Amino acid sequence: MELANARSALKRKRNDAIEPFDNGTAAAATTDVSSIDLSLLEAVEKSQTTVEVLDLKTLKKLVLAFERRLRDNIEARLKYPDQPDKFADSEIELHEEIQRLKTLAGGPELYPDLVNLNVIPSILGLLSHDNSDIAVDVVGLLQDLTDEDVLEDNDEPARVLVDALIENNVLELLVQNLTRLSESDPDEMAAVYATLSTLENLIEVKPAVAEMVCERTKLMRWLLGKIKVREFDSNKQYASEILAILLQNSAANQRRLGQMNGVDVVLQAVAMYKSRDPKTADEEEMVENLFDCLCCLLMPLENKERFVRAEGVELMIIIMKQKKLAYGSAIRALDFAMTKYPPACERFVDVLGLKTAFAAFMGKIPMSKKNKKERYQEELEERIISLIASLFGGILRGSRRDRLLSKFVENECEKIDRLMELYIRYSDRVKAETKRMNQLKLDDLEMDEDERYNRRLEAGLYTLQLISIILSHLWSSENPRMRARIELLLKQQRITKEDIIDILQEYHDNIGDVDGPEEKERAQAKIQKFILAF
Repeated sequence: MELANARSALKRKRNDAIEPFDNGTAAAATTDVSSIDLSLLEAVEKSQTTVEVLDLKTLKKLVLAFERRLRDNIEARLKYPDQPDKFADSEIELHEEIQRLKTLAGGPELYPDLVNLNVIPSILGLLSHDNSDIAVDVVGLLQDLTDEDVLEDNDEPARVLVDALIENNVLELLVQNLTRLSESDPDEMAAVYATLSTLENLIEVKPAVAEMVCERTKLMRWLLGKIKVREFDSNKQYASEILAILLQNSAANQRRLGQMNGVDVVLQAVAMYKSRDPKTADEEEMVENLFDCLCCLLMPLENKERFVRAEGVELMIIIMKQKKLAYGSAIRALDFAMTKYPPACERFVDVLGLKTAFAAFMGKIPMSKKNKKERYQEELEERIISLIASLFGGILRGSRRDRLLSKFVENECEKIDRLMELYIRYSDRVKAETKRMNQLKLDDLEMDEDERYNRRLEAGLYTLQLISIILSHLWSSENPRMRARIELLLKQQRITKEDIIDILQEYHDNIGDVDGPEEKERAQAKIQKFILAF
């Protein structure tokens, strides 16, 4: 109760006091405006607009004043531990000095000097202050000092500051403080956002922080708890974004979150949108972040297994059938789950996913403002082609294989017609990019073979390769109706089997050994069989 009184006293004074580095006007609610001395107002205005030059001398003054107020507060708390009124004033003065330190964000080139003055441990120590308002002040200070706009073009000072913060346990202290903040308090809710912002800023300067913070703290568990909450707010949105950042380039974090039941939690979070759309643009962004998290989680094999066990395949099919905003994201998640993972492919067929997938393949996608954009439709098209290629790669025999192949025979082989239509479109794109690069070569702009290949992949070669692989599966099935249809379409479009063989051969020659030399050999042998079949 006494501590609460001290906090409320600090809050009152924070709201009522004129802050020296704030250009806003002070509120004097109880003063009669007509009785104010105009000369006094002018003096106040002049004092507000006086700007002190930010140099090493000013920095030392600010640090010295802060250290003095910190010492006074520590002494007052030790002397009167059970009498908050006795140390409330020292807390207000400490708050004001922390606010003054925010001006250092205007001179990031001084950060190495700030570190050399050895004040970082004192600042960070306040994240554990008994008065959470002081900790909130420090979070705001750290957010300002590490702001992306402030650190732009100041790479070396930024690295010096961030290294010093990490050496002094900023990650552990920020996350410990995060767990004690109550979002029912507006100031503390803002501090949660500022904490997440600071962590993002630290990762921006030093990407290794993404794994460090997960190794050393319980941040991931806190983030999972936040995205579980049904109600939407800005902090839930930011939590989803930070989680996606932590997962996007870290296999270690992907595995770590999987072990924490993360796949199940993220599935529960996206399940809230299986039959309804987000209400605002911010909520829509959060849903996209959640699907980004899910797709990153589906990179390690063990998480694909967790996804299937948690009925993730079924959930994605339901989302597709509902035809809401998350439709395209569900296809993307299925593509990640089924790539090089036959059990997911088998489950997909077993729960009648083929009908839904082939409706999308035929271009029957729900229309909205978002997916009217041409690039969105192209991405969806490429994903569904990848998904079907994964199905053929994951289901090699039996009744499931027969059901998959039968889709290309029904309705007078309309899906083979669609496949050839896509083949022509992507082939034309790749030819156009090749022509463009050849022109650059004539203009003496040299490109090595790897760069040329990557440019062609981006232009649509990868999707063209997948289409050729699907055609190869159909041809290798030796179904007379399918072969006859393929031969008819090749003849009509003046495409030869050699054209398809060339695409397959280039794909064969560029298969990497990311999954090991044995897997590379297996993959190349499979493509070689297709080449021989044609």
